[in-house]
Amino acid sequence: MPIYLYFSVNWQFYYDDINLIIHFMLLDLGAIMGRCYNNIVIDASIEAVWQQIANFHDMSWAKGVITSLDKVGTTSGTEVGAKRILNGVIHETLVSVDTSNYTFTYSIDDGPGAIAKSAVDNYLGMVNLSESSTGVLVEWSSSFTSDNENAVTEFCDPIYMALLGALKNSLDTA
Repeated sequence: MPIYLYFSVNWQFYYDDINLIIHFMLLDLGAIMGRCYNNIVIDASIEAVWQQIANFHDMSWAKGVITSLDKVGTTSGTEVGAKRILNGVIHETLVSVDTSNYTFTYSIDDGPGAIAKSAVDNYLGMVNLSESSTGVLVEWSSSFTSDNENAVTEFCDPIYMALLGALKNSLDTA
């Protein structure tokens, strides 16, 4: 018997057999859609925070967290398709950039352990900036498909928290 899912705009997604479309990704039944979410408020202008993180090929602000960043290919760090390798093992690709809304998304294409290509699918990370009454809210989130959601979350959450802390520290000392 088919099950229909309705969204607020009355789009209808059809579930039948073993596939379900969620967030524009096709997931295999049995795999789990996981999420990570971390945030921090930074007392700086949104432009200053964006300038610090907007170049996908420059994470010099993340001292102690990112020990090496290797650019892959010739695509600029501000253009969709830019690729990098973090700490020699985490392969990422810039998927979208929206400078007017201060946000970018990237994929993790391969990495160690829980984020290896064989362990996780459809890993999309997003960094979003928005102004708040106390500064700039920086949100670092991700979604992914994995049979072991907890392992991915336990791997990524501490990294995102450390990156947010490093970003705040880099702007506090600027």
